[in-house]
Amino acid sequence: MNKQLTKKLAPGHATCAGCGIPAIVRTVLGATDDPVVVVNATGCLEVTSTLYPYSAWKVPWIHNAFENAAATAAGVDGAVKALRKKSKIPADKKIKIVVFGGDGGTYDIGLQSFSGALERGHDFLYVCYDNGAYMNTGGQRSGATPYGADTETTPAGKNSFGKKEKRKDLMSIVIAHHLKYAAQANVAYLTDLKMKAKKALEMEGPRFLLVLQPCTNLWKYPTSEYVRIGKLATETNFWPLYEFENGKYKINWATENPKPLEEFLKTQGRFKHLFKPGNEKVIEEMQKAVDEEWRRLVNLAEI
Repeated sequence: MNKQLTKKLAPGHATCAGCGIPAIVRTVLGATDDPVVVVNATGCLEVTSTLYPYSAWKVPWIHNAFENAAATAAGVDGAVKALRKKSKIPADKKIKIVVFGGDGGTYDIGLQSFSGALERGHDFLYVCYDNGAYMNTGGQRSGATPYGADTETTPAGKNSFGKKEKRKDLMSIVIAHHLKYAAQANVAYLTDLKMKAKKALEMEGPRFLLVLQPCTNLWKYPTSEYVRIGKLATETNFWPLYEFENGKYKINWATENPKPLEEFLKTQGRFKHLFKPGNEKVIEEMQKAVDEEWRRLVNLAEI
């Protein structure tokens, strides 16, 4: 393994086979040479990288509860500024504060502290690795879980086709806080993720990266296929790659002939019930929603 990539997160942690979270972390942290302080919400990354008495982290690292990662980052930002005033940190020494949280700790439980830190303008980069459910606690639905998905708390059966609510539009919520930079990325497109992380880390103020992270456990697919499934998410327009920078939208990947959403859905056990007779309308609704969201994004990018 490239030594440069293990300087900040070492191998030997306990993430599942086929998990892309380490690739996300190494790509983001590898996008800067400046000192980094990592704030880590409770979740898959936290529990698998710090199995007592070991730690995979080679940078200053803080563990917080599900709900207060952004509040902790705000505190670190305040501490850095206070130490600069006392000349205990050189004025020209840049320190990057990076938060990692899953969708449970970002879309839901941690949204209040996240919103507050964005509104106050604290200097940090928040990275949400979005695997679409509470994977760390058993696979319960979250605000990021797609419509129609089978989870432990929205089981598909005779009386239900899975989750009945649409995914929360977290990107729009974040962008409404008037920050300089927010971007949607995908672990299957690491070059794009690195570009966005580098750009974000060179800025000041609150920044946000929402990164798709397929999960072999709840999504139910072979451990060797997270890159293929991640790419299908973008190739079907289920997960567009785009940036919001200084008030303007930019689409980073597009095709004139997107693949049908079914090609993404049929790769995962969490959607297998949708292909049984009687659920055709659910897939049609999902395709319609994807198409409408893509048109909305295109319109925003053309303004």
